[in-house]
Amino acid sequence: MPATTPVALTARALLLDMDGTIVNSDAVVERCWREWALEHGLDPEETLKVVHGRQGYATMAVLLPERPMEQNHADNRVMLARETADTEGVVPVAGAPAFMAALAELPHALVTSADEALAQARMTAAGLPMPRIRITAERVGASKPDPEGFLKGAAELGFDPADCIVFEDSEAGIEAGRAAGMRVVGVGPRAEAHNPTAHAADLTRVTVERTGSGELRVTIGGRRTGAGGRRWSGARGSA
Repeated sequence: MPATTPVALTARALLLDMDGTIVNSDAVVERCWREWALEHGLDPEETLKVVHGRQGYATMAVLLPERPMEQNHADNRVMLARETADTEGVVPVAGAPAFMAALAELPHALVTSADEALAQARMTAAGLPMPRIRITAERVGASKPDPEGFLKGAAELGFDPADCIVFEDSEAGIEAGRAAGMRVVGVGPRAEAHNPTAHAADLTRVTVERTGSGELRVTIGGRRTGAGGRRWSGARGSA
């Protein structure tokens, strides 16, 4: 394949979506939502087009607009329990272990539509470290594409939205990041069609380094890096 020109962005902090961005949970999501769709007389393939990025109740509201929201919230509690119990096939997105290791001592937060229990289950199943700062479903009043979660993540890290870069895979998440006034790195095949600031097929060619001024330099593209690669040493700071 021809080489692509690397894209370099600078930021003060990174805000990470979970599912589809650092954790590949598609197998579980598809199993659970196909079953739910069939139970409600919906086309599973059409259902799967809208489930990614949103909280479950918000997805249900899109698919069943006439149904009372109370029923969507009740169904969502059942769905969360089902997804939390099912971790078969949950794996890290390619490059995610090294990427997360690089962020260990850098400002970052998890901003996910999963609740705390589901986030813990999937990050554990994927073998990824859980960020100390995380904005989960319980901590917001509105689902993506509302920007609340990303704005709250930036505030807890102590940075202005314009100083943050979002990593996202879904249309709803990319819209939320843009609405928050942040630049967005789209990760994976779902993201490319939604015009993120930059796009990466996965995390194997995304590097993060601390500059001498204390900013984070995020490079998308260029040569492939792997676990233990020197370009990941920015996690410990470099001048």
